[in-house]
Amino acid sequence: MGVGRKSIRRFTPPLAAALLAFASAAVYADDASPVRVTPVGNTGAQVRTTELPPANALTAPAPVETASRGSSATSLSTPVDAAPGQVVAAGTVPDEATHAAILARLRETYGATNVVDQIEVGNVATPPNWAANVQKLLNAQLKQIHKGQLKIDGTQIDVRGEIGNEAVRQQIASDMATALNPTYTIRNGLRVSASEQGLLDQTLANRTIEFETGSATLTPQGHAILDQMAAVLVKMNTRTVEIIGHTDNAGNRASNIALSQARADAVKAYLVTKGISPQQMTTTGVGPDQPLASNNTSDGRARNRRIEFRAGS
Repeated sequence: MGVGRKSIRRFTPPLAAALLAFASAAVYADDASPVRVTPVGNTGAQVRTTELPPANALTAPAPVETASRGSSATSLSTPVDAAPGQVVAAGTVPDEATHAAILARLRETYGATNVVDQIEVGNVATPPNWAANVQKLLNAQLKQIHKGQLKIDGTQIDVRGEIGNEAVRQQIASDMATALNPTYTIRNGLRVSASEQGLLDQTLANRTIEFETGSATLTPQGHAILDQMAAVLVKMNTRTVEIIGHTDNAGNRASNIALSQARADAVKAYLVTKGISPQQMTTTGVGPDQPLASNNTSDGRARNRRIEFRAGS
């Protein structure tokens, strides 16, 4: 007589997920237009160019209780609105230790009274070292995001919200990519706030103000960009602007700092000839200390050699 065999069906638990809403009167950033994501140079982590949907069209997936064989799904619910200064944490994590670690990091960053806990512990799967990688993303840099959201869905990272300037927008995504391994994908939906800083960044438009090699002498192309910047600064005569010089890390650090200061001073001097008050501008040279990208590639070094304009008070 044959022996009957019981059919076994494999269950794949959903992937762990966390959803954070930052300091906002609404869960999602109030941007009505699609955001074009700029690829960020880094040490090899996977950062894809993606066009995100309008923020007001984004909805969180419904909670998933089961998953069919060979598939994975996420249990993720929509958090309540975050009041100004608050961060709301929601989603499902695999154990209480991960739950406690996320809350501890958020409370350290935002203050214990400003963290709203909606995280659940459930039967969810995690990629290798997921809890440690989440910890890397929860840092003080997130406090620069307003009306925003960080969604960590397995190895998919979505970040949205408003920030002060283009350099910070790129730096946040670049630092996230550098901190994680190449299996993670980052979608950068951050946008520059509509402000004086946004106007400066829009005018510079990711272009490099060029100098003669190894010197503080502006090229004709550099003059052309500064002519456009002068037209904007004239309209901002009630605001101060900090001009910051940056270099890559090739050569001696002290020499690079001196060169970056000389280049910032040269930019200021040229703008003065265009009618901008010298009292409206300050200059700083930071050399290689604030890179936008890895200095391990020629493209990264080129991005790091730059002049930054930062709106002040």
